[in-house]
Amino acid sequence: MNRLARLLAPQSVAVVGGRPAERAVEQCRRLGFEGDLWAVHPTRSDLAGVRCVPTVDDLPGVPDAVLVAVNRRATVEVVDRLAAMGAGTAVCYASGFAEAGSEGEALQRALNEAAGSMPIIGPNCYGTVSAVAGAALWPDQQGLHRVESGVALVTQSGNIGLDLSLQTRPMSIAHLLTLGNQADVGIEECLEALISDPTVTAVGLHVEALHDAARFSTACARASRLGKPVVVLKTGVSDRGAEIAASHTSSIVGSDAAYGALFDRLAVRRVRSIPELLDALHVLDGLGGLSGRRIVSLSCSGGEASIVADRCDELGLDLPSFGAERIDGIRTALGEPDKASLVSVSNPFDYHTFIWDDRDRLTATFTEAIRPGEDLSGDEVRSDGILEGEGPDAAVLVLDFPGAGLDDTSWWPTLEAFGEAAAITGTNGVVAASMAENLPQAVEAAASDLGLIPVRGIDEALRALDAAAWWGRRSTIDAPCPVEPVSGAARILAESEAKAWLEEVGLSVPDRAVVSISEAPYIATEIGFPVVLKAVGPAHKTEVGGVALGLSDRDAVADAAEQVAGASHGDLVMVEAQVEGVLAEILVSVRREAPVGWLLTVGVGGTLVEMFRDTVCLLLPVTGDEVLGMLHRLATWPLLAGHSGQPGADLESVVDAVLAVARVAIEIDGLVEVEINPLLATSDGATVVDALMTCAAD
Repeated sequence: MNRLARLLAPQSVAVVGGRPAERAVEQCRRLGFEGDLWAVHPTRSDLAGVRCVPTVDDLPGVPDAVLVAVNRRATVEVVDRLAAMGAGTAVCYASGFAEAGSEGEALQRALNEAAGSMPIIGPNCYGTVSAVAGAALWPDQQGLHRVESGVALVTQSGNIGLDLSLQTRPMSIAHLLTLGNQADVGIEECLEALISDPTVTAVGLHVEALHDAARFSTACARASRLGKPVVVLKTGVSDRGAEIAASHTSSIVGSDAAYGALFDRLAVRRVRSIPELLDALHVLDGLGGLSGRRIVSLSCSGGEASIVADRCDELGLDLPSFGAERIDGIRTALGEPDKASLVSVSNPFDYHTFIWDDRDRLTATFTEAIRPGEDLSGDEVRSDGILEGEGPDAAVLVLDFPGAGLDDTSWWPTLEAFGEAAAITGTNGVVAASMAENLPQAVEAAASDLGLIPVRGIDEALRALDAAAWWGRRSTIDAPCPVEPVSGAARILAESEAKAWLEEVGLSVPDRAVVSISEAPYIATEIGFPVVLKAVGPAHKTEVGGVALGLSDRDAVADAAEQVAGASHGDLVMVEAQVEGVLAEILVSVRREAPVGWLLTVGVGGTLVEMFRDTVCLLLPVTGDEVLGMLHRLATWPLLAGHSGQPGADLESVVDAVLAVARVAIEIDGLVEVEINPLLATSDGATVVDALMTCAAD
């Protein structure tokens, strides 16, 4: 059941308080709110012309949404009365709750108790705006305008919410919600409600932290099924905790990687800045998901064409070459053979300026360049049988307009010609200025009227097209395995104990024994040479001189044993059979990342792990194909696959080993993290030679 339905489409709005409440009345009027508008103040006769009643109990009806803009203690009292009468939602503006120490935390608990089942937005929030209903529970200016549908924006920050409301892209914004402390309603519930709202076409989120990853995953799965893109700006990195500080993985892969893996799995597009959040939403809302990554770029400058080519290469966007027939057609459309012969017809296409201000020739040239047809190189058949050669997935026109006070008359034919060409060919058209200030709002509005998507920057446009192509290829969503935080102390298992656990779940581990210094030569003989000696104790033995490799006889073992044992200030060593024929060293780890899930990391291993920091992360559960895909993305992939006539590793064994490590997370109670570094890949197997395991102390 959608608890926020009355907030998103209220028929009645009440405001409680002084000047902040009065501003909300003014904003409701500016947006043309047509429902009942009521005001509560104990002494004032009116707020911005709306007659006041002294208490909420005196309201003429039960409000669907209420802005509570009084001090924190009065907020609790007002919320109690609103809940008793069955109000829809209370938006609590006051600060001084959980963000303000123990007294505030107690007050926030009292607020929740007072609300009961009535939803609370905030406290310590800036409010909400429904531009669809014209309802602004908002104590300040805001820049939204009345719309019938559009994107929704949710942020935990009031000031970011205000900033988002003031953006000027030609993008319809249906709802804006700021959540503050999230005492009750959080990001997850907002996403559920907005995805269910038929007026919402896409959702942009600013997230500091999630509290219920499973609920968030379910909402994202529904968004994907409904074709509603979700874009997220994640800020802040949660504290990894001291219990995993001993691992290599914790130092090279922060907890933020778990959020990144979650968003990837859920087909949520992650961005790194507020402008990118808006640009991605703008393009995704306008184009939806693209079926491929094929781009045709048009500009009248070779420099701009080079910028586009470089950025497309970085993003993995395809710039298919023009076939001979298309090149001939473009040259014919350009006209004036003596001048056209000077134009190099390629993609990106620099069409030069001799057809500048000639709308007919511009239209013909653009139409020929972006038309459907199989004479774009790189044609291939996707797994679903669709031929990816029938035309570009999108076309980009780079066009910078003069600023205010300058004559822009001759620029308009280019924009209009591109709009006409896009309409004739049925191609998704994007107009990008090289600089934001060179795309005036009047030009943006005109481009939108032509069915084009204007974007304030080449880089911004191409990143947004990358997002649209990524969204278009989204796959079926599997929710991550749930995980709870471990409270209290944690303990690091001895290597021998950790390896025993790993052997239990099917991993290959060398023959080994922990013995005294004097026993080491005899045990080494039983195990078989060559052997490795290891100190017993330190987490990173190589760094403290606690490992001796390639010991081929008793004397070598005896000489090394005392030095190795000294690294741990003890008299015990581990004697272990040495693995021969190693082709690659791999890092494999699984660690608890509450509330997101179990994070699987695969990377370059051994002593190079922190030097190269070459890792790939996914959330559990994973399939064998996904693990193979992770390996393929590593710098060590050529060593694993075989190269220059050299044999490859036993990939099936490597994949099975990674999957076995993943099972450890489920089968060992209280596990915090397990890290294998390295897993040695050979032509006939994969063997664990060093392991670190951390578990809850109790």
